[in-house]
Amino acid sequence: MNRRIAAGLLAAALAAMSLPAFAAPEPEDPAKQTEWGLYLTSTEAYEMKQAMGDKVLFVDVREPIEIMFTGFTDVVDVNVPYMLVNPARWNPKKPVFAMEPNPDFADGVMAALTERGLDTSTPVILMCRSGGTRGAPSAKALSGLGLEKVYVVIDGFEGGTVKDHPNGPWRLKDGWKNSGLPWGYSLNPDKVYTRPE
Repeated sequence: MNRRIAAGLLAAALAAMSLPAFAAPEPEDPAKQTEWGLYLTSTEAYEMKQAMGDKVLFVDVREPIEIMFTGFTDVVDVNVPYMLVNPARWNPKKPVFAMEPNPDFADGVMAALTERGLDTSTPVILMCRSGGTRGAPSAKALSGLGLEKVYVVIDGFEGGTVKDHPNGPWRLKDGWKNSGLPWGYSLNPDKVYTRPE
């Protein structure tokens, strides 16, 4: 074997070994699983973004009004909501406004890649509130677009609910906010979704 080829293969193997491994366990609930089978905790998502920088697209898929009240992290690259509040309709199952799929979600994620000079080989990280209701469904909405690696943050921004908290059910289990990661209530207008006029 040519020495240059051997040296190149060795360098590639060493580089691959030096990359940090990111992999949360696959959720047991099939509704929370995706065709990519790639899952991260919020801490792993943060570490991956820090390690890979602009070579990964980190998308907050929450509704922007929700973000305004629950907090935001500027570590994400962009907010492209998977679901949008429809204040003209009530949710038929509970006393809140209806949430409806954002018809521009997939296009918004693809546009975010293009705007940054990235392509379908770029890893995409999706984070919702708790990692359950919108995480995997938002990934499934990207199916068929040729994306090679789509990760879902399994504990989301706020984490899971602690049901026996003295103040009632409270989102204190895991999640971005409960993991000591950077966040606050100030929104970045360059990153947060705004509705077309």
